Amino acid sequence: MADIIRLLPDFVANQIAAGEVIQRPASVVKELLENAIDAGADHLQLIIKDSGRTLIQTIDNGCGMSAGDARLCFERHATSKIAAADDLFKIRTKGFRGEAMASIASVAQVDLRTRLHGEELGTQVLIEGSEVVVAEPCQTNFGTSIAVRNLFFNVPARRQFLKSDQSELKHILDEFQRIALAHPAIAMTLHHNGAEVYHLLKGNFRQRIVQLFGQKYDERLVPVEEETDVVSIRGFVGKPEFARKNRGEQFFFVNDRFIKHPYLHHALGGAFEGLLPEGKHPIYFLKLEVDPSRIDVNIHPTKTEVKFREERAIYPILKSAVRRGLGKFQIAPTLDFEQESSFNIAPFDKNRPVVMPEVEVNPNYNPFGSDKPLSGGLAGRMSNVSHQQKADWRDFYRALAPEEENAEQATLNVEHSSEEDIRPTVFQMARSYIVSPIRSGMIVVDQQRAHERILFEEFIRRSGAKQSGSQRLLFPETLSLSAADHTLLLSAMSDLQQMGFDLENLGGRDVVVHGVPQEAAHASVNQMIETLIEELGKNERVGDGTLKQNAAKGLAKATAIKRGKVLSEIEMRDIIDRLFTCEVPTYSPSGKVAIVTFTPEELNAKFR
Repeated sequence: MADIIRLLPDFVANQIAAGEVIQRPASVVKELLENAIDAGADHLQLIIKDSGRTLIQTIDNGCGMSAGDARLCFERHATSKIAAADDLFKIRTKGFRGEAMASIASVAQVDLRTRLHGEELGTQVLIEGSEVVVAEPCQTNFGTSIAVRNLFFNVPARRQFLKSDQSELKHILDEFQRIALAHPAIAMTLHHNGAEVYHLLKGNFRQRIVQLFGQKYDERLVPVEEETDVVSIRGFVGKPEFARKNRGEQFFFVNDRFIKHPYLHHALGGAFEGLLPEGKHPIYFLKLEVDPSRIDVNIHPTKTEVKFREERAIYPILKSAVRRGLGKFQIAPTLDFEQESSFNIAPFDKNRPVVMPEVEVNPNYNPFGSDKPLSGGLAGRMSNVSHQQKADWRDFYRALAPEEENAEQATLNVEHSSEEDIRPTVFQMARSYIVSPIRSGMIVVDQQRAHERILFEEFIRRSGAKQSGSQRLLFPETLSLSAADHTLLLSAMSDLQQMGFDLENLGGRDVVVHGVPQEAAHASVNQMIETLIEELGKNERVGDGTLKQNAAKGLAKATAIKRGKVLSEIEMRDIIDRLFTCEVPTYSPSGKVAIVTFTPEELNAKFR
């Protein structure tokens, strides 16, 4: 039998590695920015075109590379970060595998230009699909410029799996934010299609958070600090009243490396226990410093997961540090055991004379006697009441009882009325559910999910119309959004306008709301837009539905009545009537059950 095992060509092996490391344009952004930081740059430029499909370029003022290093950096497992296996347990740099540049070059056209400090000439290397096209000296600024063009040009199947431009840009912004937060001392800029998205100046951690997410975050942050032999913790958590419905603004960094760690996130949840309503998630930006020998970062190709040697010790330290930070700023409930409240009495004024209190007593008052005179204003008022008036009061109470002939007439009216004129009784249970009898038993309707379904289908129908009802605001509201939220809102702008919004993009990251859908006239504009953006982001991440459907879902959830709202009988009947005209009345737009039916047999089974 002939040998069937063979070595793969280098370009095929590189493309396989690229499938693990380079999943989308944001993966290229992450690798290039991390390489620039490892090169010691303190100023970074990121230039994007067509959400990374056409161009991803980084320009830094780092140390640069020699001609030999510029060519060798595109080889697999070529790295300057480690030399032996022991080095894996004392890593301080971002990259160390030596796979990123080889993987990028295998699926794109790469133009590398670099120059060492003090050298007159630099080096240019052009690579297309792992093949070196040009390698020669060139004139360039010191540092390194890497331009990645036409990503996945030679792997069309991978290119087809990329999502919309708005979605890919959102992932790029996420990666940029993570790196920018980890390194506030590095000035960074981001341009997309010629427009400046971010211009971040050097500063501290708090200033960088505000630069990225807006000035409003300055008042939302609570500092957290803890220093132990195991871990050093510093950063900020958001005040409970500013908790979000999604987990978008939650950042853990270990040794300035962004990580995802469910165990540590659980510790944060414990710290906020009792402070957040159900369905809300805390905001946090926390940096942990750990001895590199006590963590392992070499467990995932994207290096976003780490293992801690002393994970169980870090958990309570983190939880108590956050809890202490919240209590220190009088957010978590605290008790003051140093002071006895019973002795907290104002000092006595020595200059004030002591006067014996006077007690007034009416010796003629008898609460059981009817012939005794009454004192004060009550006696004067009662003296004007005649015996005839008292008799009239008794007649008034007797008149409240319905007469027999009226009762009999009411009974006759019910007996002679047709069944069509009598509507089943509806009532509200637990301020969340509408209960009504039907021919086959009884239905229980979730008022919030039902209203979401009604509004969702209404917005979908309205989005196809040329004109939609809009309620103009007396005072237009200007919203300052983060770059990621602004991108999401702009992507759905046309659909939202068809659904009744009147929005104006002022440039930068500001949007003016001039009008809202008529159904949302009662809602807070800020909260409605925030909920809408959260739903757009959540539905986009799971790939659920088209942009129009996601906008309608978010808008329906933002404007629907909520559980806990007391409804009148007219409102309850209106919800039921409109719900049963929907195409899918039994489920909410997110696929959750909106109606539960109980048959007589099921009810009888409960009493056996």
